[in-house]
Amino acid sequence: MTNFEKELIKRFGEQNVQQVTVNSTEMPLLLVTLNFDNQLRILVTNGLSDFKMEVPEKVAGREFNEIYFCLPSYWDVNDRENSNMNWIFDWIQRLAKHVVSKNTWFGHGHTIPCGNPFKALSNTMKQNHFFLSDTMLLTDELNPVELEDKTVYLLSIIPIFEEEMDYKQGKGTLKLSQRLMNHGITEKLDDYRGTVLRSKWKFLGK
Repeated sequence: MTNFEKELIKRFGEQNVQQVTVNSTEMPLLLVTLNFDNQLRILVTNGLSDFKMEVPEKVAGREFNEIYFCLPSYWDVNDRENSNMNWIFDWIQRLAKHVVSKNTWFGHGHTIPCGNPFKALSNTMKQNHFFLSDTMLLTDELNPVELEDKTVYLLSIIPIFEEEMDYKQGKGTLKLSQRLMNHGITEKLDDYRGTVLRSKWKFLGK
């Protein structure tokens, strides 16, 4: 058991922190049930913070991260055959392995295309990019985890549409975050949400 896992157990209770079965070559994962909003759960890496990222000076102190998806209550995560939701297991592994294998870093505001060429995540989740963000909905629950030798930050993985990606590239992380929040969109996954932008807005810059 990692020190990160132990801290989550202190925070949420042993009965609410479950190890997820993965292959020996994959990043360990945890499924954490939060006593919040009808038992929201997160799927979070449990070992990415073993890797010290080389971050720019402006974000010094943010060298250790774990990444997570916030799952809607109606998802059955035990149904690993359901293509409308099992993509979370593949993508959280791919993102974590990318950081380590490329010796790079992830931070608030980073964006990643879903494949090359990028494509919709599933039949119900039409978004085709990821936006990495500090916590939005779960700010109190998922504040940084203080370990003996480091502080571990939790970055959420938020699926976004291509036009939202373009808006972020043109207007910046803060503007996109504000627009998402203004539409009630946080890190909680939603199969049915639409874009927060009309197609003409990305040309008009509104």
